[in-house]
Amino acid sequence: MDEKLIQRLESAVSRLEALSFDGGASVGHGETAAAALDPSIIAFDDLRSQFVGRVRSAAEKIGGQVLDVTKFVEEAFEAQRELLIKIKETQKPSMSVLAEFLKPLNDVIVKATKMTEGRRSDFFNHLKASVDSLTALAWIAYAGKDCGMSMPIAHVEESWQMSEFYNNKVLVEFRNKDPNHVEWAKALKELYLPGLRDYVKSHYPLGPVWATGKVAVSAPPKAPAPSRPLPPPPPPASLFSSESPQASSSRPTKGMAAVFDDINSGKPVTVGLRKVTDDMKTKNRADRTGVISAGEKEGRVSSPSFSKAGPPKLELQMGRKWVVENQIGRKNLVIDDCDAKQSVYIFGCKDSVLQIQGKVNNITVDKCAKMGVVFMDVVAACEVVNCNGVEVQCQGSAPTISVDNTTGCQLYLSKDSLETSITTAKSSEINVLVPGAGPDSDWGEHALPQQFAHVYKNGQFVTTPVSHSGG
Repeated sequence: MDEKLIQRLESAVSRLEALSFDGGASVGHGETAAAALDPSIIAFDDLRSQFVGRVRSAAEKIGGQVLDVTKFVEEAFEAQRELLIKIKETQKPSMSVLAEFLKPLNDVIVKATKMTEGRRSDFFNHLKASVDSLTALAWIAYAGKDCGMSMPIAHVEESWQMSEFYNNKVLVEFRNKDPNHVEWAKALKELYLPGLRDYVKSHYPLGPVWATGKVAVSAPPKAPAPSRPLPPPPPPASLFSSESPQASSSRPTKGMAAVFDDINSGKPVTVGLRKVTDDMKTKNRADRTGVISAGEKEGRVSSPSFSKAGPPKLELQMGRKWVVENQIGRKNLVIDDCDAKQSVYIFGCKDSVLQIQGKVNNITVDKCAKMGVVFMDVVAACEVVNCNGVEVQCQGSAPTISVDNTTGCQLYLSKDSLETSITTAKSSEINVLVPGAGPDSDWGEHALPQQFAHVYKNGQFVTTPVSHSGG
């Protein structure tokens, strides 16, 4: 019999024994008998014992700050377990009350974040990997496709990508020094991928399932209602709030909200509609034979289809990640309110220009064409992946710039970024432009090799770039 199945059965038996001794009373902090035997709670306990336990065991071998931050990870998963139990007994709250409901988990993440502030310690990469990974637990705040965050499974994967940069640094630094650190880094990754991701995929792929017909989460006590009703207060700032109330209220109404606004405006909903006569119906039209001509087919193929690309986005998600998607022909895109803890992800944009006015942690340009990106400083790296004809200009400093599977890329470096490490793979037509010696000097253009020669010498292959010269 499978070992994991045996462990799950033993866990269920132990819970039944505890319930029999307690006479069905609560077996934990607010944990009811039904919650103790719920398959999703049992699976979450298995996740904690198997994956969180591995991270804790590795951290105990290291001690110090690594153990301290690991305890916060353990505490955050415990807080999420308590929330999952409450969700099964609670009606879905409003967005303003949801932040208060999720406050126990948010408080743990805030306490853990303070460990990364101030002077950098020798274990800064461990701290950042752990703290950034806790953002994945915010999948529990998913409230629908219009809530401003990705689906739960995608959110867990994207959140781990933010912390993987620091986790990989731990692996590289201690690969030949201390196997305990390597074990800790691998265990931390497996906690989220596949651990938390597979759990969410199995039990909550569409988000939390709230109870029906039970008492809803109570909002904080309010003062007696005055003679004239006042507008509701804005929700408290939290890791789980994706944007400020002012930003959302200033946006034009769209989607189904716009439809209901038109209906409630009192105007006749059929204004501007034309009556369809019998001769206008498709089944009665002689010019519709059901055969598509070659010209009509070409016209359909050549016309752009924005429905497949999705709606354009330029928004800050979860307070950590700027998302710029499906921007077509926009030359004046600007991100001016950013900090070094945030990342920027640019996807599916074409014939547009984005300016990032401030220092950010990471920039990724993915599947873009004829796209220009101008940024000041980046803490980790700027990555260009699966693009065609892009221009990237660094006006400050960037430790690393990587270009992968890209055709046509112009990199403009400033004097502060001349020591940048540039990595290319499966890419062609990569040119790097550097400033001249004087203020009025022309930019110097350097083409990076895309062809290499491999020669077998002295028992190994020697690889050299191929340079071409021509008149």
